[in-house]
Amino acid sequence: MRALTWQGTEKVSVETVPDPTIQEPTDAIVRITSTAICGSDLHLYRVLGPYIDKGDVLGHEPMGIVEEVGSAVTNLKVGDRVVVPFNISCGHCYMCQRGLQSQCETTQVTAYGSGASLFGFTKLYGQVPGGQAEYLRVPHADYGPIKVPDTGADDQWLFMSDILPTAWQGVQYANVPEGGTLTVLGLGPVGQFAARIGKHLGYRVLAVDPVPARRDLAAKYGIETFDMSKDLVAELVDLTDGRGPDAVVDGVGMEAHGNPVADLAQRAAGLLPDKLAQKAIETAGVDRLDAVHTAIDLVRRGGTVSLSGVYGGMADPMPMMTMFDKQITIREGQCNVKRWIDDLMPLVEDPSDPLGTLDLTTHRVSLEDAPHMYEVFQKKEDDCIKVVLDPALPAGSPAAA
Repeated sequence: MRALTWQGTEKVSVETVPDPTIQEPTDAIVRITSTAICGSDLHLYRVLGPYIDKGDVLGHEPMGIVEEVGSAVTNLKVGDRVVVPFNISCGHCYMCQRGLQSQCETTQVTAYGSGASLFGFTKLYGQVPGGQAEYLRVPHADYGPIKVPDTGADDQWLFMSDILPTAWQGVQYANVPEGGTLTVLGLGPVGQFAARIGKHLGYRVLAVDPVPARRDLAAKYGIETFDMSKDLVAELVDLTDGRGPDAVVDGVGMEAHGNPVADLAQRAAGLLPDKLAQKAIETAGVDRLDAVHTAIDLVRRGGTVSLSGVYGGMADPMPMMTMFDKQITIREGQCNVKRWIDDLMPLVEDPSDPLGTLDLTTHRVSLEDAPHMYEVFQKKEDDCIKVVLDPALPAGSPAAA
């Protein structure tokens, strides 16, 4: 089959690799019909290369058609249309039973002290071949895949694999009071959904992003949008009775703009030999922290900062005095996808599309065009917000939503 593979820092290519096969009775094989590029993939593209081997298959936002099932899989049959959550969980362990599927004790990567295994996401999370491919082996298919109707475009359902439940969890963790104010930092795919979810739940939503096209898309949903500026915190505090918003969702993570020193440190770590780079990442702060520091400065006293963006540094400097003095609650973590599906499915099924699942993709291209689109997405070129790869499209197909 054809699959998008990691070849080096900021270098990926589509190669022919062995077809996946059933390895355990609880496996399934899914033929991929759509698979998206996630902001987290950019961390692998540049920062976390020391934990990847050349040829690893990337991608963790897939959906498709079940082609084969293992003998222990009774909840799926050949021909079913499914969305595959990015975290691999068993559904029956202590953590899964408590709605913490991202901490699944069956698939935890104990060698690195990490939580549940993830598709297409480095040795830190199991080095499981990912879904930017024509076919995908799905472990624990007796629990993980989400069956969806045969009707509707893939984009109606696809984002339940990651970014939609990630945004939902981010807003739930933000603990906004009824009728309160939520600020969303970053209007990439997760930030777009977080802002829309906040508006849907009746909050006032103030959203920040330096890219005009991203602000314009959010504004369509009645969200107040703001550019990055040196006076941003003062401006938003002034708009919230001088206190700051009740909660802030950081939808940016380790690749925030605005810190060239941290940017250089990230690049330097990525260029070291793997063992040295791993040591640097595991013992040093290599994140760009502008977004989370802005969130801490911005949120009102007694408010909540919810981190949906991924961070990877182990010694990041944090303003503990400010956090303590302002009595801030911080919640974070990988999304527990299956925990939120019952909440999200009615909204995704709603013909009125209240969260705009059909209004996020800006580029739908062939799998063969993935290397180019990684670069476009990373550089925020061509008003790119969300890229969906379609293995059925021929190479060079027009990049149309």
